Amino acid sequence: MKYNPINPQLFIKNRKNFMGMMKPSSLAVFNSNDIFKTGADSTMPFKQHRDIFYLSGADQEDTILVLFPDCPDPNLREVLFVTETNEHIAIWEGEKLTKEKATEITGITSVFWLKDFDKKFFEMMTMCDTVYFNTNEHYRQAVEMETREDRFIKKCKSQFPAHNYAKSNPILQRLRAVKDPIEIDLLKHACDITNAGFRRVLDFVKPGVWEYEIEAEYLHEFIKSRSDGFAYTPIIASGNNANVLHYIENNNQCNDGELILMDVGASYANYSSDMSRTIPVNGTFTKRQKQVYNAVLKVKNEATKMLVPGTMWKEYHVEVGKLMTSELIDLGLLDKADVQNENPEWPAYKKYFMHGTSHHMGLDTHDYGILWEPMQAGNVFTVEPGIYLPEEGFGIRLEDDVVIQKSGEPINLMENIPIEVEEIEELMN
Repeated sequence: MKYNPINPQLFIKNRKNFMGMMKPSSLAVFNSNDIFKTGADSTMPFKQHRDIFYLSGADQEDTILVLFPDCPDPNLREVLFVTETNEHIAIWEGEKLTKEKATEITGITSVFWLKDFDKKFFEMMTMCDTVYFNTNEHYRQAVEMETREDRFIKKCKSQFPAHNYAKSNPILQRLRAVKDPIEIDLLKHACDITNAGFRRVLDFVKPGVWEYEIEAEYLHEFIKSRSDGFAYTPIIASGNNANVLHYIENNNQCNDGELILMDVGASYANYSSDMSRTIPVNGTFTKRQKQVYNAVLKVKNEATKMLVPGTMWKEYHVEVGKLMTSELIDLGLLDKADVQNENPEWPAYKKYFMHGTSHHMGLDTHDYGILWEPMQAGNVFTVEPGIYLPEEGFGIRLEDDVVIQKSGEPINLMENIPIEVEEIEELMN
């Protein structure tokens, strides 16, 4: 892995917290992701399943974690299965985890080769009543293919039909939403790498550059800084491309007088950052661009102050909508009649700001979190308002990642990334 070693105390604590919420006489199983094929003998780069990483730190394919806190055999209460490595594998694929290295990374002392899984798992199943399956129940999930977890669930139910079954996801939704200080440091490091990429781009952009060239500048800086690369597919949208919310083609030339909306973030040690910035191609905002930009910035700053313990996610978005409505009226984009006659299901401001303001951040860019419960200290949220004006040929979105505190305003993990108009213009010129 490119990233520096992570303190295994993080994973030891995560497992302890998870096991503390399991039913008596139960075990939980977590599988690594598949390696996905692209055709012939080619594959996509391996990306670890975030749940097994959260609980173990194991970042290797063909890995299984089993947690059985009530097991009569103390050696089978935390068990990790990894692929047996050998000289042939080392030559062709590179170093894989040894049992000793796996223990060093994860803090798990009971490490077995994957070939022993069926035998050991049968032994554990004879001693438990309930099995926790790791199903994906994220509110934005849209998985259509059969995963390694899906195949395991089918096999387990077939072999052990008399057991009870439960879901690990509700526990993980609750635990992963509140970040440990070690996780906050990893997220901050990902944000710092994103900062370096953004500053590199500010020095690079000028009329005539291509969106994909800007994407390449980010990637160069990210990889140089031991990042895993982009946390998600980057958006580099010049001119009217910014009004396509998920524009990812990044294949247009950037023209004098246009703005470039960039929604990018570095990943570090599987932890995501998520930044949006909008900059002028020629280094100087027009008067109108500056007006709209500062309106978005004002909404972002005011919305950030609302991210405190006890805030309800749904109510928060209603309040942000009121802030945006006021700014749109000041910009001449809405009038009071528009607001008075608006559809409550689709308020007038949605014509220009049609997406949500905040989502959980962490191992996933849209991370786990329970949206119908009050926000709490340790939650990490994005704040990302925008105004999109196809008729005027530009769109503006600004986004930072913040950590909710027990008291006071949240900590902005991106506070060092330039965002004020004057600072951006100064750096670009």
